[in-house]
Amino acid sequence: MGKIALLFALFVLPALALASRPMRNPYNVQGRVYCDSCRAGFETSATTYIPGAKVRVECKDRSTMQLVYSKEGTTDSTGTYNIEVTEDHEDQLCDALLVSSPQHDCATASPGRDRARVILTGLNGIASQKRFANSMGFMKDKALSGCAEILKQYQEFDE
Repeated sequence: MGKIALLFALFVLPALALASRPMRNPYNVQGRVYCDSCRAGFETSATTYIPGAKVRVECKDRSTMQLVYSKEGTTDSTGTYNIEVTEDHEDQLCDALLVSSPQHDCATASPGRDRARVILTGLNGIASQKRFANSMGFMKDKALSGCAEILKQYQEFDE
């Protein structure tokens, strides 16, 4: 019995202590938040980026879908957010998602562009600690004038 306790103390306890400590090199989740000025559902030449938008990174348990991690951030003057995550979320589903926009005329989340999946584990072959999320967007209440011409340019290349 004494040998088992000694082995437990030598091998298991240090592993548990390391697992509960924050990472030395945290992940940096980075992305941009835009205003869809033409209500196109994607970024166009009329798109502007939103400073002061609130974004949250959430991780859920893959089997129970219970929220296990949440951290909020705000975009800078270029509409870019950087959220530091100090833990590895190996087998969890993590997303960056829109919380709010400071622009009252551009505060409705664009369907399908309101969240972006991010991988927050070092066990996937990605060497960098930076994790880039797809851009997420809010829609203008009313499309700007001139959007018909902009969207027509995209249709020309559709054929």
